[in-house]
Amino acid sequence: MPFRIRRHSYAEVGATLSALDSNAVPFPKGFLFGAATAAYQVEGSVDVGGRGVSIWDTFSHTSGKTVNGDTGDIACDHFLRLEEDLDLLAELGVRAYRFSVSWPRIQPTGKGPANPEGLDFYRRVVDGLRARGIVPVLTLYHWDLPQPLQDEGGWPQRDTVSRFAEYAGTVARALGGTVGRWITLNEPWCSAWLGYGSGHHAPGIRDIGKAVAATHHLLLAHGEAVQAIRSAVPAAEVGISLNLTPIRHATDHEDDVAAARRTDGNANRLFLDPVLTGSYPPDMLEHYQGSAPGFAVVRDGDLEVISRPLDFLGINYYTPQTVADEARTAQAMVAGYCVPTAEIDLISSDLHAVPVQRQAFRRTEMGWEVEPAALTELLDRLHQEYPHVPILLTENGAACADYVGQDGSVQDPERIRYLDGHLRAVLQAREAGSDVRGYFVWSLMDNFEWAYGYSKRFGLVWIDYPTRTRIPKDSFRWYAQTVRANALLPTVEATAGFRA
Repeated sequence: MPFRIRRHSYAEVGATLSALDSNAVPFPKGFLFGAATAAYQVEGSVDVGGRGVSIWDTFSHTSGKTVNGDTGDIACDHFLRLEEDLDLLAELGVRAYRFSVSWPRIQPTGKGPANPEGLDFYRRVVDGLRARGIVPVLTLYHWDLPQPLQDEGGWPQRDTVSRFAEYAGTVARALGGTVGRWITLNEPWCSAWLGYGSGHHAPGIRDIGKAVAATHHLLLAHGEAVQAIRSAVPAAEVGISLNLTPIRHATDHEDDVAAARRTDGNANRLFLDPVLTGSYPPDMLEHYQGSAPGFAVVRDGDLEVISRPLDFLGINYYTPQTVADEARTAQAMVAGYCVPTAEIDLISSDLHAVPVQRQAFRRTEMGWEVEPAALTELLDRLHQEYPHVPILLTENGAACADYVGQDGSVQDPERIRYLDGHLRAVLQAREAGSDVRGYFVWSLMDNFEWAYGYSKRFGLVWIDYPTRTRIPKDSFRWYAQTVRANALLPTVEATAGFRA
């Protein structure tokens, strides 16, 4: 049967909210509610308007690299459906929209003059947001390195840092008059360790030494971009988005504790410490000292550049992680854990740490454990160990087994429970002193989920990929009422009346 798009009534939503206002859990005035997407995941039109080829174009078109051979060639067709999607954001009522700029759409070869058509597209994005009263939050890099730069060595090569600084300055000069909040990099851990370590992401290289070198050059590029943005836009608020997670040990055995420490070093401290304290963790320097090129690429003065002051720290959080020493997987299973063998890769082997999962916990369609309290734990840690930096939660969300019902609606109660629990976790962290100033749900719409192709759905809006029809899900309506109320209802069950 054809899809019937059903819209909700905000008059009905408002009446229900009024009845529950006395029991609602408020957010502070001015809390920045938003939604997020990324260029390659939604835009499509990869050969339109002078755009060049990115490493994800190459990777997704390589046999066996993505589920079902999916590519971002069309994705959500956001490039051509921009006005429709901006109207969805306005209907959602968010105060901010985090989007990324496609580097090859601005500089097709990764260097040289800007492509006017590329800049014009992002001007239309920003102007459309501002016309709807939505704050643009611009991410300069969400993994789409121009392929010609990868052909010259990519992020393990220092020259890529200079190219990125040039690109950052170009975008800042073009859009700085209308964009006030900037994010340099999204999840440099993924770019370095999934791209050059495990090879699960573009460009698909498996080399620990190159992953370490890419880590340093990504962070150095961040620091240079901070300077480039502020030179062009002195009043800009600038940050970086790191994917962080609490790392637990499966048992209290000293080997498991040590494995968790190594994993935390790789996943968290390897990025937090240089950005916020100007130094790499000594245990990580020692661990990777034999990796060539590894940290041999560090030069005098680099860490001063990397640690240039930030206006905020972006945190992307989805799930906690528990590990066991690689020699103790049997003991971990006795202790009640299971071992997801698909996740044991070159990185795990290098760290001598095996990811394990608690069998009793709910999981998303990604196989990730759902534990909102772990987000509070993470935010509390950041407050204690890296104080005085305001935090934006720049990504949080869940992949669920969504489908369109006979009535044309998409019911996703699991996602609503996930978002509700994690927003409550944010409030708990704030009560303990954490300076969290905003929350961006991942994501506005279903999209190309990297190596998973179109097999995983994170969106508040269902995308029917054959037709690109948009259908707001129940979670869209739930998030809309949360944003408008600037508060959470007392229970998730209270949202049942918000379906049209």
